[in-house]
Amino acid sequence: MKIIIATIKSWNIAYARTLQTQLEGEHEILVFESKEELKLDVVEKFNPDYIFFPHWSYIIKPEIFEHFPCIVFHMTDLPFGRGGSPLQNLIVRGIKQTKISAIRVTKTLDEGPVYMKQDLSLEGSAEEIYKRATKIIFEMMIPEFIEKEPEAVKQEGEVTVFQRRKPEQSELTTDMSMDKIYDYIRMLDAEGYPNAYLSFGNKRLTFTKAVQSDGKLTAQVEISEEA
Repeated sequence: MKIIIATIKSWNIAYARTLQTQLEGEHEILVFESKEELKLDVVEKFNPDYIFFPHWSYIIKPEIFEHFPCIVFHMTDLPFGRGGSPLQNLIVRGIKQTKISAIRVTKTLDEGPVYMKQDLSLEGSAEEIYKRATKIIFEMMIPEFIEKEPEAVKQEGEVTVFQRRKPEQSELTTDMSMDKIYDYIRMLDAEGYPNAYLSFGNKRLTFTKAVQSDGKLTAQVEISEEA
């Protein structure tokens, strides 16, 4: 079997390279680490059975997804939670448990048929959650594609659409509860995300590594000049 894995996060890249080594001689795997590598002529020449996109932030062109099975892994129990910033939108709603939905890419965002779903806990920081999801995707879901070549089924149920969150929505406010402050810090604590912050005069206090215990909250803070 021929497989392309396109991903941009460091933890996914590490897993992809490991899988590439483990399956060498049995399956052929290409790993793309940037959108510039995902070119139609390269894909056509390789002619993959699947193209997997674990944590991909770019538009996949129709000339690719219309001719090759492109699979994304969305962090909600679809059709609930279509759209952007799924992890953050789940946490701000107080949701503690979700599913990773492996779906085929279609012209409408997150509307494609579902191949499989796996449970995912939303405990911990965003980076911890993403790494937990990566482990599930690479150790359970992708192997199932390789071994069983599952059929996709149409999404069923009430559709809920999430809006992609903007950096300014990361600001902490004085009316937030301790629980909400904790959730804001942890849900944005990951590589490449705009961390939770607080404006203090002409300074910005940025928070990471939140821990909540005995009614108190501790976190690491970085102070910088406001842009």
